[in-house]
Amino acid sequence: MQTPSFSLTKTFHHTLSTSHNSFSFFLSPPPSQTMFQKGHSPCPEIQTQFQQQWSLRLKGNNKKNVWSVDNELAKEPVIKPAWNTFASSLNGIWKGVGAVFSPITAEMEPMDISVRNENLFDCYILSRIETVPSLSDERTSQIKRKVNWVTLNPYGEMPQHIEGGNVAKNGSGEKITNRVLPTFESFDFERSDVMEEDVMGCEPGLVYFEDGSYSRGPVDISAGKDDDSKYYVTPTFKFEQCLVKGCHRRIRIVHTIEFVNGGSEIQIMRVAVYEEEWVSPICVDDLSGDMEFDLKPFSQRKRTKPSELTGSWKVFEISATPVYAEETKTEEEGNAAPYVYLCTETLKKRSPCDSTNYFGEEERLDMQDMTVLWLPGGVTCYVDINKDGILCIGVGWYSDEGINLVMERDYGLDGKLKDVRWKSEVKRRWSNPPNV
Repeated sequence: MQTPSFSLTKTFHHTLSTSHNSFSFFLSPPPSQTMFQKGHSPCPEIQTQFQQQWSLRLKGNNKKNVWSVDNELAKEPVIKPAWNTFASSLNGIWKGVGAVFSPITAEMEPMDISVRNENLFDCYILSRIETVPSLSDERTSQIKRKVNWVTLNPYGEMPQHIEGGNVAKNGSGEKITNRVLPTFESFDFERSDVMEEDVMGCEPGLVYFEDGSYSRGPVDISAGKDDDSKYYVTPTFKFEQCLVKGCHRRIRIVHTIEFVNGGSEIQIMRVAVYEEEWVSPICVDDLSGDMEFDLKPFSQRKRTKPSELTGSWKVFEISATPVYAEETKTEEEGNAAPYVYLCTETLKKRSPCDSTNYFGEEERLDMQDMTVLWLPGGVTCYVDINKDGILCIGVGWYSDEGINLVMERDYGLDGKLKDVRWKSEVKRRWSNPPNV
């Protein structure tokens, strides 16, 4: 399978590479900038501004933002979420479904191989999450997670059946009967395999919110200067972002990204998606009396269309910006950079990719180059690098009620975490929306 690559200078230029089965970007910053330069602190001006005044007024990007047109933004400070509140939002037993998707085509990929040597594309998961005392000298507790799983579905993604019928056709015209998958309750998770065991503390790269949403990843992705003697060193990081809907339902999207050639090239190796619903406190061992599990496997869900995200939206955003101290002092003390939380409320208008109302020819080309994966269950995700060299890892979760939740994580040219943004977007359903 060919791997599309992007050479990112002032405009985008396409090249093809067949050496990897992953999605690749090549970074070409301006000559005056050095990719992942050590010793650079991205936020000294921000730190000074925050100390002097806590109210910033910014103007929208207009044509600099090729996906949306925003009105003016007025930001206000927000109290940092309490760790104990965040931890209590996660505690409990969660049932869910999961799947893995290609970072190139967005198609479902096998998660496991059955005893019959068949590829299995879906999974059920049972997560037990509890708060435990910290084993180190930290004053905060830690969050322990254990996930059991079972895999199923040798058929891949199901065709979308016509309402009222149980027969569909595949691309070759062959009739396919509606296949029924085993239910969640038909499996014994006490005897199932453990997918992962993890402990999460108040770590430097974790940005969290009181409803249980979070963005987790390294605070620094710089790989250092490229050196032929370290050709075998290719750092690989996981970026896990979680969005919560109605307190008892959440989605977790995990990007696995490899940084090659000193960080000048990145390759998206894997995109995993898990949707879970809270069923009981952790102290309840008997789950036989739980409510019926109603989450469908991802293979049986429809995909969100780009047209569903166009139009006018009312957006509430909370951003968390790290303020870095002197590098030597931070390394000696081993402390994480403090975060400054700001919030804003604005109107946003998204136009279709082929619209000429807001985008010039070059801007439309740039937007088409930003690859968005339109996944089942209203999930979208993207990894993009803008003209300033900012790496953005973003996920979205759209529902038919007209609500779109978004989490975005930005890294600067020096490789350090620059900003994390949580957004709640509500679609404006008026017939004649105002100009924004």
